Amino acid sequence: MAKKSMIEREKKRIMLINKHYKKREKIKNLIKSTNNFNISIELQERIQKLPRNSLKCRKNNRCWMTGRDRGFYRDFGLSRHVLREMSHECLLPGVRKSSW
Repeated sequence: MAKKSMIEREKKRIMLINKHYKKREKIKNLIKSTNNFNISIELQERIQKLPRNSLKCRKNNRCWMTGRDRGFYRDFGLSRHVLREMSHECLLPGVRKSSW
């Protein structure tokens, strides 16, 4: 189980990403469309003033049961430990242990 502070920090990141997404995309499109070097530098400074945690790449995927961020399976939204336990208990439809 992940620390509650880490889970809350991740929730805060998601909130910041959603809050600043449109503003960041608007500035990025302006940078791409301008030909003036000085204006593009000013726009770049505006992007840098946005919070660091508002970047989409700063978000970690977390297991919805345990909050673990490593060993995460996107298809299920679970970490590898929980995925294994749930598949052994037949709680995931269509998932079974492989044998060959």
